[in-house]
Amino acid sequence: MQPNHLPALGARYWSALCLASIFGANMGDLFAHNLGLGHVAGLPFLAAALAIVIAVERFDRMRHQIYYWTAIIIVRTAATNFADFAAGDLKLPRIWVMSALILILTAALWTSWQFAWRRLANKTDDVLRADLGYWVCMFVAGTLGTVMGDFCSHNMHLGDAGAALLLSPIVAILFLMGRRGLLLLLPFYWLTVVAIRAAGTAVGDLLAGRNLLGLPLSTAVTGILFVALLVVWKQSARSERAVVATP
Repeated sequence: MQPNHLPALGARYWSALCLASIFGANMGDLFAHNLGLGHVAGLPFLAAALAIVIAVERFDRMRHQIYYWTAIIIVRTAATNFADFAAGDLKLPRIWVMSALILILTAALWTSWQFAWRRLANKTDDVLRADLGYWVCMFVAGTLGTVMGDFCSHNMHLGDAGAALLLSPIVAILFLMGRRGLLLLLPFYWLTVVAIRAAGTAVGDLLAGRNLLGLPLSTAVTGILFVALLVVWKQSARSERAVVATP
C-alpha cells in the first residue's frame, strides 16, 4: 500500500487494532453462522474483497486510511474462520495448530525480511509495510491469536470471561513495555499483534454470548465503536507527515 494510506504507529493505531480484533472476531462468526457460509465457503469472498481493496488502493492518491483498516478487518475475519476450521471442523488439537502457526509465522516474517523488508530497514523504522508479505503475516498472526484465545477459553477451561481477564492484561503489559520504542521492532510488533488477536477473540466471544449482546448486536456495536474511534480520534498532522515521508 502507498505510504499516504498507512496509519502512524501510536496510541490511536493500537487502540483501533484492539477494536478491529474484537470486531473481526465477531465478523468471522457472523459470516460462518448467521450468514450460513460456514468456516470455508466465505474465505474465497473475503480473499476477493481483499484483492479488490489492494487493487483499487493503487490508483487512489488521496491521503486517508480507509484501505488499510478495511484490509485489517477482512484479514481478521478470514483468520477467525480459518482458525475455527482448523481447530473446529477438522478437530485438530489446538496446541498442534498453534505450534504449526508459530513456525509458519516465523518463516513468513523471515522470508519477508530477507526478500522485501530488509532493503528498507535503513530508510525507516516503520514496521507497517502493508505489502503481500505483511498481509500474509497478518493473516497467520490473526489465525494464531484466534486459536490461542480459544485455547484459553476452552482447553484451559477459563471460559470467555476468564480468557479475556487473562489475555487483556498481557496486551496492556506489552503496551507498557513497548512505550519507549520496542513496538517499532519487528519481533515485538508481531508479538503484540498476536496477543491483541488472542485477547480480541476472547472479548469478542464474551460480548457475543447470549448472556450479553448476542452475535449480531455485538458485531454492530464493536463495528460502530471501531469506525467511531477512527473518525473522532484524528491522527496528528505530525504523524501524518511522518507516514507520508516513509518510502
